[in-house]
Amino acid sequence: MSDKKNIVIIGAGISGLTTAYWLNKNDYKITVLESKKEAGGAMETIIEDGFLIDSGPNSGLETTPLIRQLVDEVGLANEMIYANESSNKRYIYRNCELHPLPTSASAFITTKLFSTKAKFRMMAEPFIGKSDDGYYQSMAQFVKRRLGQEFLDYAIDPFVSGVFAGDPYKLSVKSAFPKLYRLEEVYGGLVKGMIKGARERKKRAEQSKQSAKMFSFINGMQSFPKAIADKLKDKIQYESRVQSVERRVNDWIVKYEQNGDVKEIKTDFVLSTIPVHSASQIFSNLDFEFEKHSRAIYYPPVMVLFIGFNKKDILRKLDGFGFLIPSKEKKSFLGAIWSSTIFPNRCNNDNAAFTLFIGGARSPYLFDLEKEKLIGKVLQEFKQIMNISNEPLFIKDRMWNNAIPQYNIGYIEHENYFDKFEKDNPGILIGGNYRGGISVGDCVKNSEITLQRIKRAGDV
Repeated sequence: MSDKKNIVIIGAGISGLTTAYWLNKNDYKITVLESKKEAGGAMETIIEDGFLIDSGPNSGLETTPLIRQLVDEVGLANEMIYANESSNKRYIYRNCELHPLPTSASAFITTKLFSTKAKFRMMAEPFIGKSDDGYYQSMAQFVKRRLGQEFLDYAIDPFVSGVFAGDPYKLSVKSAFPKLYRLEEVYGGLVKGMIKGARERKKRAEQSKQSAKMFSFINGMQSFPKAIADKLKDKIQYESRVQSVERRVNDWIVKYEQNGDVKEIKTDFVLSTIPVHSASQIFSNLDFEFEKHSRAIYYPPVMVLFIGFNKKDILRKLDGFGFLIPSKEKKSFLGAIWSSTIFPNRCNNDNAAFTLFIGGARSPYLFDLEKEKLIGKVLQEFKQIMNISNEPLFIKDRMWNNAIPQYNIGYIEHENYFDKFEKDNPGILIGGNYRGGISVGDCVKNSEITLQRIKRAGDV
């Protein structure tokens, strides 16, 4: 144990905590510095007036066996829950109607979501050739070329807003959706790749995001980081805001403010898992290029609006996950999750709970409106779509001014820079959801990769 290195981890979100957990399990001496009063980062769960509200991630996908391992080891096995089968159906809003997204060949043939012309165009996908450079190709360009404009407008556009709160005309297909682009790059097409790629995932014991089980916890998503934090106990220092990281001859000095006092820690490794714009304030003294790259990574504003209704006032059947709205439909929100249909314990049996998303990269201009007017407009549109006859019992909003990092065209330049920054500053590791994927599963998977990197560096 005396040979193990000291490691300071900045941020007690899911990326920082999972990495800290693996390191602690391997007998490294760790200190986690978190600026807030509790663990979780963007995972926030609130219980108010009988409603359980996840104002950050509402769920995760079990894409790696590491998730189940963590859940079991931190004592959450009895609290982990999977999405109800009744929520498997997902809807797309088109022409004043919710259309189920087809999940089978027969449903694709009969769906009214796509025109006959669009269906024939999509069937031509296996015969479309490869493209040259996915890093500098937008998701929109990629999909339009392979599947046509209508599929882009009424499937991919809303899908991208649901995942990234992003704009398909700006997101880099290879940076934002590397596995999708790989189907073309390696196998020559999406259909061929989905068939052959399934065999590879089976060998790696991984699930595709399309087939992975959706999970949460009885008491919300923040249960996950809190349970990990409980295992780490006094290794986490809360209300500790890092001010700078300074180089010494053979190690690093981390300076942070806690209760009005400035403190220092000497360490061998520093792992940052906070958003890049916050990391810039800490690392720009080591390289002025850090600030330039951090400013170029866009985090759009997103408002999460949680609404509760009495079930008797909802005239539409709640038989799915929720719905997404294509930008062509020109509504004031991106879509809605039917929270209480997906997971239990989100409200009592007489009520129904919904989570709506507003803004994102597609429509940040909406926040030029007064908050009350914007919420009123969204609520009116939602009630019309869902055929709701009365006012909500409960409303709560959460504004994220910097929501999700956008892996836009040319994002590879930022990734290459962070690789170079780490190489030029041995002992510093840059992590978080702006590197290696934004999902909960990506963050958990990357935490184990970070552990292995530190192990290798410690052996040198």
